[in-house]
Amino acid sequence: MSLQTQIQALISAVATDIVALTTTRGNMSNLTTTNKTSLVAALNELKAAMANAAGIDDNAGSSSTTATWSASKITSAITAAINALVAGAPTALDTLNELAEALQNEQSSVSAITTALANKVDFANTQSLTTAQQAKACANIGIGDPEFDFAAAYNSAKT
Repeated sequence: MSLQTQIQALISAVATDIVALTTTRGNMSNLTTTNKTSLVAALNELKAAMANAAGIDDNAGSSSTTATWSASKITSAITAAINALVAGAPTALDTLNELAEALQNEQSSVSAITTALANKVDFANTQSLTTAQQAKACANIGIGDPEFDFAAAYNSAKT
C-alpha cells in the first residue's frame, strides 16, 4: 500500500469520525443559549442561568410562584400539619381508620351514648316525654311535679 493510499484512508476515517461527532452533538445553531459555537460555553451559560434562577428558598412563602421549599422544609411542614390535625391524640387513635375501628368495637358504648343523648331534654324542639320522664326533668331543673294541680291547691287554700 502506498503512502498516498494510507493518507487517503486516514483522511476518510477522520472525515467519517467528524461527521459522526457533528451528527451526535446536533446543530449548534439550534441552541437557545447566546453562545452557539461551543457546547462547553453553552453548558456554562445554562449553569449560570440556573444558579440565578429562583429555586429552593426555605424562607419563601407557601404561595410563592418563583421558589420552592427544600425537601426537609416540606417534610417539616407536612409533619406539623399532621401533628396539628392529630392534636395529641394517642397513637392508637390518630388515624381515621383507627377511630372507625374503635367506634365499631365499641358499638354498645355508642348505643348507650346515643340513648343517653336521646333522653336529654331538648330546649329547641318539641319532645314526647312520658309522665315519668316529665317528672324527672322537672325535678332535675327544680320546678317540681308537672302534674301538680295548682287549681286544687288554690281552692284548698281558700277554705
